[in-house]
Parts: sequence; structure tokens; C-alpha cells
Amino acid sequence: MARVKFISILTYPVSNFILRALLAVGGGFISGYAYPRENLWWVIFISVASLFAAIKSMGFWSATLLGFFGGLAFYLAQIEWLSLYLGWLPWVALSTMQAIFFAIAMGLSAFVWRWLDLRITSASRTIWIPLALACIWTAREWFSSHWPYGGFPWSRLAQSQSDSVLATWVYYGGMPLLSFVVAFISLLLLMAILERKRGGDSKRAIAFLIVVLIPLIPVTSAAAEKGSVVVGAVQGNANAGLFANPVPGSILYKHLLGTKLLERDPLFKDLDLVVWPENAADLNPLANPVAKAVITQLVDQTLKVPLLFGTITERGTNVFNSLLLWKPKTGLTDYYDKIRPIPFAEYVPDRNFWYPLAPDLIGLISRGFSFGTRDGIFQVGSAKFGSLICFEIAIDELNRDLVLQGAEVILAQSNNSDFGHSDETFQQAAIVRLRAIETGRPIVYDSTVGASAVYLPDGSVVDSLDAFTRGAFIAKLPLRTTLTPAMILDPWFDWIINLIAVSLIACSFGAWIGSRRGRKV
Repeated sequence: MARVKFISILTYPVSNFILRALLAVGGGFISGYAYPRENLWWVIFISVASLFAAIKSMGFWSATLLGFFGGLAFYLAQIEWLSLYLGWLPWVALSTMQAIFFAIAMGLSAFVWRWLDLRITSASRTIWIPLALACIWTAREWFSSHWPYGGFPWSRLAQSQSDSVLATWVYYGGMPLLSFVVAFISLLLLMAILERKRGGDSKRAIAFLIVVLIPLIPVTSAAAEKGSVVVGAVQGNANAGLFANPVPGSILYKHLLGTKLLERDPLFKDLDLVVWPENAADLNPLANPVAKAVITQLVDQTLKVPLLFGTITERGTNVFNSLLLWKPKTGLTDYYDKIRPIPFAEYVPDRNFWYPLAPDLIGLISRGFSFGTRDGIFQVGSAKFGSLICFEIAIDELNRDLVLQGAEVILAQSNNSDFGHSDETFQQAAIVRLRAIETGRPIVYDSTVGASAVYLPDGSVVDSLDAFTRGAFIAKLPLRTTLTPAMILDPWFDWIINLIAVSLIACSFGAWIGSRRGRKV
């Protein structure tokens, strides 16, 4: 039966299906302009509305096929930076995998849409259908962000809104709520157009749209609640990519040069902590006596405050992507190992399965990082810092865990060298800004190549550095302890949205089964 339904796609008028396919692909492709660096955040509403317009009144299989075309364009347009890392194959492979999830969600959306269209009035349709389909979209984002191998928490609708008035929504429910709001607005616009086209009443949709679009008053204060802390950050502008082949010690040396720039800052004598990015020390001071001597001298004689820096460590047969806290006159006092290494970059899951499929690519990743088990909390004086390494900033649970464990400032230490002059670092910076608002914590985003910056809990930028320049800054940051609504409600919002999405799909499927049985009788 499924085969018959799939083949029935071809019974649609060819011109109609081609036009819908072009609409889906076009909608997916233009989404890339909504994200930094282009940062035309309003484009995302056109993108999502176009994707759903393409599947309007379509059956499950035809909508799934259209969803695949649109989803593939959606991801290819946004993560082209991945091609700079290992070439075009991983870029296309990841986009294709995500497009499959995207396609299934669009097919289910079309299924639910048709069911609701038959059962609710025109006046209610303009509100309830956008709410229902926004739930399915948000649930699909949750699934894609968690599966497989920990998921791919990128290309969420929320990430396009870091500079829009809607960014404040993350304060209430995090990234999932903002994605839901963006999908809801997009569908309200679409439904208003569709209802007007068929002579229905679109006033209710327009009224809801106005309410949601009202710029929210910033609710996150940037004021200190437990004093303040002075943090220096260094951007060494070093090629520290996974497959780079620099002269040993050159990355460490560039960060030493960058650290000297801190001495020019009037706040240098007030420093409490200095931060270097992920992989800043290419020589592990725990194993290399020269690196140990250099870092010890820097901390003891120049900085005279703790240094938190990234390096690769080994314990037994395990290799870790680590952050080390080095204190004056003491040396190593605490460390954090990356909890969520990146699959197919920092390790290869199920290597025996994947290696025969792409031996040249998988063979490049000869060393796999182990999963860390320690928390990312560092105590420096009376302040608690929470640290995340690179893409961990995009993972909802890790950010929430740090705040619930008492982090008063968050440090996002990253290495963006592999992605060259692409949009990746700017997309990551957008995520950092949203996290600052969501967690209610100042965040220091420190990268090997930039664009490093400091964001206050209201999303404002304290200081920043241009990408691919050596630089450093010092910022006085407020220590904050208040939990935002997002930190309390975020996991509950996820499960509520997922439950609603599954219930809608189950009800529409049950109604379909019932109608088929009725026809047979």
C-alpha cells in the first residue's frame, strides 16, 4: 500500500509538482541569508512560510518528498562551512541526513494539516493550524538536536534571531520556545494569506501576529547580583585546526604574544582570571616540561592570576580535549574534559561500520577523543565559572547544567580554525548571544581565530575582536545567580511540545484509519 501511495506522487500534474518543488527548494535555500553573517533575520519567515506553502493540501508521501528537497536546500545553505573541513562529502552527507528528518516531519505536518483543515472552522483554522504545525517543527528540531550520536544542534530557527526583537523569547523558554515562535509567526503569515485568498477571515491571524511581533521589553538585567569579576581573554589568531600541521609550540607562542596585549589595558592590575581558547596550548604542559615552564612563568610572574586554557591531555589510553586551570605558585588545580566530542571530527562512532563506506575520510580521524565525566565548574576566588568547549555552547542541556550547578559567568572557549573565513564563527557567536539572554549570565566567547566577544545577560556586547587578528580584551563582568524562566522551564517545554506533536500525529493517523474502515463498511 505504501508503494502505491508513493507512486501516486507522480499522478499530480507535473507542472504543479515542479512549481511546488521549486518553492520548497527556494524556501530552503534563502534560509541561509537569515543567519549571520548575512543576518537578514526576517528572511526566515519567508523561508518557513514557503516550505509549508509547498506542502499545502499534499498527501504524506508527496509532502515528504517535497520536504526532502526543501530540507536539503535548507541545510546546504546554512552549513556550507563544513565543506572547508573535510571537503564536500561530509557537508552533503550531514545535510542529507538532516533532510531525511526534515522530510518526515514535513510529511507528518501535511498529514496533520489536512486532518485539521477538515475539522475546524475557518476562523479557528488560522490559529490552531499554525500552533499545531509549529509544535511539529519544534519537536523535529529537538529530535535532530539529540539523535544520532548526540544530534546536530545547529540550524535551528532560533539561531536566526540573535539580533531581532524576538531574541528576548529565549529568556522565557530558551532556544525551543524561540524556534516555536518563529515557526508560529511564519505560519500565521501563510494562513492569513491563504484565508484571504479563499475569502475567509484572516483578522484573527493578523491580531495574533501583531501581539507576537510587539518588541518585548528587555527583561534580563545586566546588573551584578553578587559583585563582579574581571576577566581577560586572548585571541591568538593561530591555525589550530584538527588537521593543521603547525610548528610544535607555535600555537602556544601566538597566545603568549596575544597575552602581552593585556598589559596595555587599564584593568590589567584588577584581573581575576585570564582565558585562552580551546587548543591554545598545542604542547601539553602536563607532558612537556618546556610548555610547563613557559606557562608557569607567565602565570607566576606576569599575570599573577589563574589562567584557564585549552590543550590535549592523555590519561592512560584515553585522549581528552581539555581545559586546564593553572594558578600562581600552584600549577594545575582543576580541569574539564569535553563531555560531548563531535562525532566524525573528534571521534568516529561505530568505526567498523562507517570505515568501509568512506575509508579515506574516516582514516583521517586516526585518534578519537574520550568523553569527559567532570563538570565544567571552576572556582576562582569567590566566583564560579562554567566552561563549555566549542560546539557545546549549542547544546541546551549543558548550558542549563552549568547554571544549575552554580555558574555565575559562562566561558565559551572555541577553536574555529578549521572553518576558515566562513560564516561558522559568526553563527556560533549568534548562539552565544542568545545563550547569554537565556541563561541570564555574562558569556566570554574566546576563539583561536575569532570573532571573540563578551556578551552581558541582556545580550549587549561589552567588547569584541575582529576575526583573524591577534588581540585581547579585559572586561568587568557582573556575577549573577538568579535563574531565568528558561533555566527552570526549558526541559518541561521540550517535553510538552513533543507530547503535543506526537498526540496530533496519533490523532490524525487514528482518524485516517477510522475513515478507511468506514469506507470499507
